[in-house]
Amino acid sequence: MAASVLQTCHVACCANRTPHVLSWSRRDLIAFGTCNSVALYDPQEIKIIQLLNKHTGRVNAVQWVHRKDCGPEKQLISGGSDNTVIVWEERDGKYTSSAVCSGHSGPVCAVDGVSLASGQLLVASASSDSTVKLWTYSSGEAECLQTISFGSGFMMDVSLALLPGSEVPVLACGGDDSKVYLYVQLSGQFQKVLTLQGHEDWVRGVEWAVKDGELLLASCSQDCLIRVWRLVVKFAPQSEMAAEGDIKMKEDVFEVKGDVYAVTLETVLAGHENWVYGIHWQPPYNKGGSVEQPLSLLSASMDKTMILWGPEDTSGVWVENVRVGEVGGNTLGFFGCQMSPDGSKILAHAFHGALHLWYKDQEWSPGVVLSGHFNAVQDLSWDPEGEFLLSVGSDQTTRLFMPWRRNCSQVTWHEISRPQIHGYDMQCLATVGRFQFVSGADEKVLRVFRAPRNFVENFANIAGTSLEKLMASTDAAGLPEGASTPALGLSNKAVFQGTCLFCDLAIQSTQEEGENFSSVSDQYKESYFHPLSLAEPPPEDHLLQNTLWPEVQKLYGHGFEMFCLASDSSRTVVASACKASKAEHAAILLWSASSWKQLQALPCHSLTVTQMAFSPDGRLLLAVSRDRTWSLWRKEDPGVDSSEPSFSLYTHSTKDSAVHTRIIWSCDWSPDNKYFVTSSRDKKVIVWGHHGSEDCVDKNNSAVSPCSSVLDVGDSATAVAICPLILSDQSYLLAVGLESGRIVLFKWRPMEDLSSGSDWSKCAETDASQSHTLVVKRLRWRPSAGQAGQRDESESQNKSGHPVWVQLASAGADHAVKIFNINTLTL
Repeated sequence: MAASVLQTCHVACCANRTPHVLSWSRRDLIAFGTCNSVALYDPQEIKIIQLLNKHTGRVNAVQWVHRKDCGPEKQLISGGSDNTVIVWEERDGKYTSSAVCSGHSGPVCAVDGVSLASGQLLVASASSDSTVKLWTYSSGEAECLQTISFGSGFMMDVSLALLPGSEVPVLACGGDDSKVYLYVQLSGQFQKVLTLQGHEDWVRGVEWAVKDGELLLASCSQDCLIRVWRLVVKFAPQSEMAAEGDIKMKEDVFEVKGDVYAVTLETVLAGHENWVYGIHWQPPYNKGGSVEQPLSLLSASMDKTMILWGPEDTSGVWVENVRVGEVGGNTLGFFGCQMSPDGSKILAHAFHGALHLWYKDQEWSPGVVLSGHFNAVQDLSWDPEGEFLLSVGSDQTTRLFMPWRRNCSQVTWHEISRPQIHGYDMQCLATVGRFQFVSGADEKVLRVFRAPRNFVENFANIAGTSLEKLMASTDAAGLPEGASTPALGLSNKAVFQGTCLFCDLAIQSTQEEGENFSSVSDQYKESYFHPLSLAEPPPEDHLLQNTLWPEVQKLYGHGFEMFCLASDSSRTVVASACKASKAEHAAILLWSASSWKQLQALPCHSLTVTQMAFSPDGRLLLAVSRDRTWSLWRKEDPGVDSSEPSFSLYTHSTKDSAVHTRIIWSCDWSPDNKYFVTSSRDKKVIVWGHHGSEDCVDKNNSAVSPCSSVLDVGDSATAVAICPLILSDQSYLLAVGLESGRIVLFKWRPMEDLSSGSDWSKCAETDASQSHTLVVKRLRWRPSAGQAGQRDESESQNKSGHPVWVQLASAGADHAVKIFNINTLTL
């Protein structure tokens, strides 16, 4: 297939929630594990440039193999919960897997590598199987050199270096017994030479650095302390007795090939108030042909801060130079940290996977960085104008992504709002108007949210659109300024301009009477809203606290967890369905989008309705179910006494007449209302309609039947969507998402006589780097042609005025939201 047909526009994702999952290269590329993939992220372009898909389990550890000459790295190592270690190498500007190291019997939690003089790569990996394995890699072949067992203990981190003045590898391991172990390769095997003690809790990180021919080893622990050890060559024996008045540090010594090495404790750094998970030395750089390493150490802690440490020029005493991070808030702390090659940027990844970037200008300031869900993305929806994308996921959040034009030309996608942070896993959503949506979670309640004034203002700033037009279109007169979440609450409460947050009359009167007030909220403080004025996407701490949308309505009626939602094109009706194992719970509920009253219950199916879709003209509602059937509901003309719409069952398939033999996962409508499509676990995709009719609702009530041949896609078809634009050759463009994570594009042309040829033609497919690594949960075409954020409309049309570019958004169980640009001229 032509590579230019399907181009990746944006990937929204975040780092896995493990300590050693992120590494920064001298090429200024950040590699991090996201679900089962390794993402290569360019912090200058602020976008993912490549996804490395080979692991079959979560990626837990990622590490660039740094070169002695400080040149750009060409090798990358990753370890995962699939018990494997993968070596990746650069070839023709792209990174591909060169070797898979299999042998661990448990998830790999830490990796490191060092280049040897022989040209081989030495790799160390630590696993939850209580072993550390050493591997040698050369020319695409990897071999297990040695396995070091630690009995019932676990090594949390490993770091490799070469002993000063030699090519002998030295391995440092930090474990759950509060000790740091040093191993040196002697006669081809690694042997333990020293045990460094001093930490009082699990050692979470170890890392070597080279400085003036000496080795420095930093170790961090859950005892909130960092210890720095110095390893030097002892060229001559020293007297056991120090001169009178001298202070001599205790030395641990070992011998390798006639050389005596000494390890002393350089310093103990105390400044963090919680577990220290990550440490990172400032990378060495090439200066005048010689490699120099700045003596600067970065640490990250669960106390939500990063600290940059270094020795004073005069006294040599190690001190805290810079501290950045969050104060307060409702998040947990940092798992790990990295520093850019030039030392001007520092990066941490947090407990919830978010990246936090600071850059040094006059002082350290937060920077714009990639973000995304940290669990499966269940559903997504474009706004009616196609200017932004909403998604919900099992990470209990709703996120809003939109394009941001930088430097007057470059357009990148970013999360600019997190309208809902919930206490239940999110399952579905539907947009109702420009800045309003309904969401459903693993609870029996539907919640309606409307954008606050502060969001509309910032949206206009970032998008570069007229604020007056937006305010006029959203009826902004009564909009609240923002929203905040009360302690232990699930509902976002509106905050109006000039009002006191969470003012409670009962509390005020009690305080006025002089009584002591005590409640749970004294212990769990509210997350207060502070208005923002944004010209660029906000950092993570603002997304968490200051971009919530107020909840305007709760809808009660379902008996079990919510599963799917749909809204009509006129944004007047919302349909909802919940999980069901009986027909009485499988009824679809219809809601008025103006009064939010329940209009109808539509019983037909016997098991969970998995997806619904209104026809573009709003006259029909299509539903598909786990019971392997679909149903079609027709909108009736409202009576004289009723202004609310009502629907009646037009037709449905039965188990006896059904073509699908397994769960029907997804459905969608053609833009001309003539056809609808269904996709199923039985690997079949089928287009339905009335043969020879201009409408799916036939006046003669003839049966709705398959209008296409059965398309076998070779895998469970978990998502399907029809492009809202008919192609120039009058064919329909369909996207099919598969259980394997692949997305395939097909053209379908209606044919009266299927025996004369095939009505289906495959026109594009995602490659290994573009595909999701787990199930495709949802596909959505942008409702209008062109690329969101691109202002030059002439580039989006050919000479005949037909649209050139369309955009497709996908949601995956691999935590990713992806947006693809598709060139219709190449189809």
